[in-house]
Amino acid sequence: MAQWQDLLRLDAALQARVSQLYEGRFPREIRHYLCVLIESLDWDLAAGDENAASTCFHALLEDLQGQWIRSVQENILLQGPDYPGMKDYLLKNFEYKPLNLAVILSECLKEERKIKASASAAQACGSPDIDRKWKWKDMDNKINELKRLIMEVKKEMKSLEILNDNLDFIQKTWQNKVEQDIGLARSHAVVEEECCKRTNFITETKQVALQEIGNILNLAQPIVATLTEVELSEWRLRQQLACIGSPADTCLDHLQKWFTAVAEVLLGVREQLQKLKEQNNTPGSTDASNLPGLMAIIENQTLSLFTQLLANALVVEKQPIMLRLPQRPLILKTGVRFSVRVRFLANLPEFKCLLKVKPVFDKDVEEVKTVKWFRHFDFNSDECKVLDVDSPNGDLVTEFSHMSLKEIKGRTKGSIESRLAVTEELHIIKFVTEFRHVGLELNIEASTLPVVVISATTQVSSAWASIMWNNMLSTGDSRNLQLFVDPPPLTWEQLSQVLSWQFVCTGKRELDENQLSMLRDKIVDDPDDLVHWSKFSKNENAWLWIDGILDLIKKHLVDLWQDGSIMGFISRERTAELLKEKRTGTFLLRFSESRTNGAISFSWVDNSNGAPFVHSIDPYTKDELEKRSLPDYINTYSLRGRKSRHTNPLLYLYPDIPKDTAFRHYFTNTAEKIRARDGYVPRKRVDFSDNPTPPPSPPREPITDMDMDVETKLESHELIQELFADSFIFPEHYGSWTSYEKTASTPTSFVDTRCSV
Repeated sequence: MAQWQDLLRLDAALQARVSQLYEGRFPREIRHYLCVLIESLDWDLAAGDENAASTCFHALLEDLQGQWIRSVQENILLQGPDYPGMKDYLLKNFEYKPLNLAVILSECLKEERKIKASASAAQACGSPDIDRKWKWKDMDNKINELKRLIMEVKKEMKSLEILNDNLDFIQKTWQNKVEQDIGLARSHAVVEEECCKRTNFITETKQVALQEIGNILNLAQPIVATLTEVELSEWRLRQQLACIGSPADTCLDHLQKWFTAVAEVLLGVREQLQKLKEQNNTPGSTDASNLPGLMAIIENQTLSLFTQLLANALVVEKQPIMLRLPQRPLILKTGVRFSVRVRFLANLPEFKCLLKVKPVFDKDVEEVKTVKWFRHFDFNSDECKVLDVDSPNGDLVTEFSHMSLKEIKGRTKGSIESRLAVTEELHIIKFVTEFRHVGLELNIEASTLPVVVISATTQVSSAWASIMWNNMLSTGDSRNLQLFVDPPPLTWEQLSQVLSWQFVCTGKRELDENQLSMLRDKIVDDPDDLVHWSKFSKNENAWLWIDGILDLIKKHLVDLWQDGSIMGFISRERTAELLKEKRTGTFLLRFSESRTNGAISFSWVDNSNGAPFVHSIDPYTKDELEKRSLPDYINTYSLRGRKSRHTNPLLYLYPDIPKDTAFRHYFTNTAEKIRARDGYVPRKRVDFSDNPTPPPSPPREPITDMDMDVETKLESHELIQELFADSFIFPEHYGSWTSYEKTASTPTSFVDTRCSV
């Protein structure tokens, strides 16, 4: 129940993911009302055991019946949930298929845990957790107070207009009326006395208005500082981490709402100050107080805050990204189109079509002038765009969607030698504009995160390593374009986080503790748990191997990685330790450690010789997985025994899930009937190895395709004989098999050869 309650407390976007998880598979209503029981049962075990699945199914029915009885006793039939309807649903859909129910709930509970974990990871990266939501609520309250105060000032100014009109009326018309009633001698004194009283009251009202404006500015000053120095910096950091895979929230809605509201208040303050100045400059107006000097001070303070706010209002909402590499922003290739989107956060109607934005490459970058061999680039076409409200939400944005770069040759002047590789050279793009409004003029700039410019697609992997390294080290607003001259190390905690993000982005599943532990053992050799750049991406280039696996997952294994079927990062030694405790036919899927371009193998245990032996198949490469899916290879793989009989040694996916339960929804053509076409019997390609019982692993020998399916089903006694051959062979026959004594220290064989038929 704790897990379901935690999910109900997530934000709307994550709750929508939970809803999609159950859509068309299992009613969320049943998940809700039976959450305690559902979370207490072992659905992973039930997914591989028909009896366990049936037990869990009947437990749900009994719990529903119990809740129904209690609702009857409490007389809440009209208000309570539809327990009979839920029970009918379970009986109709799963009474004769409890295993299907177990598989669904096992998968859904796993996905729930992933969603919950992603929410926790997002909170660690600065997503709106409880503290952040409290901060946002506090900011909303402060800005609402600003709005209330400016409304009070506008009311005061309206009163001042009425008072000034009345004073002007008295001075021009009342003297004639007083003369008629009191007489000429006394009329002048009466009018002057009345005008003096009203003038003093107007002066006091102006002072009150200025005091209220001062209160607004005193409240606005820390708000502007928080928005520009804290909230905006935190958003930039979240965006920086999001570029390398973090699930951090990069939505600009809150910032835009605050920037717009504060800009509107400050613009209102300037308007009210201008009205005060106009009233003071009215012919006949006399003011012996210090209001003009006070107004000048307040006006300067308002202008300073307004400038600070607007100077930071232009942001790069979407960092440079090529359409060909949607998950790897900040990598640009010469001559290839990329896009960038900028937004002005102070979204006021007065600013519509006011700002014309121009991109500039490497603006104010010292390395352009000082570093020899530092490459120089420019845009293939000059493109300026006007910020306009052209988005569905009415945001003040513009998108540069047809940008591309060209290298400028021959500019090699400079006193500093650069030893950086092409993929270690960092550049930036700035967007500049001039702001002119109501006497205020200022230049505004916004910069992208550092980008890497490549000239060949083979450089993408190394470039992405540089982007990840830079973004984990250069946090916030810092821009160190010479980072890789002497790159600082990353802690394993930092690197493990960013590596896990890559697998979430590619395969929608993060790395678990065991997988990270294996990677740590492979990458980290520093006593302080530091990873050096040369170890990660230059000399030993561990990243090239990891990126090859990411590409393998992306192209061929997304579903298998996402549902947890692939253990992946596990050493040979650990593979043997896990499998030798399991029953014959238990296997797991692991990534090859020797193939840098990405490959996957399966290892299985065989106990038929009285001791557990672990064998591994030659890794499947991307080329092989282009032809057939990995589940199909697993489904049709076989060992060839005597009399050319074949049997599949892969029975249970680790820890003990039946192979068909784990992979049957991935199998293709399993029920396809063999039909003759043009007089020929269709062929089917299968992988097989010679039976390695006793070990070592089966050798490979090429064999031609055959026009008939290989017989894979054996009679009962033949199957037993194949799986437990040692029980049926006399001692003298053992000499025909290769001894496994040379691997006795670790009962595992990893040299396997596959054949295709």
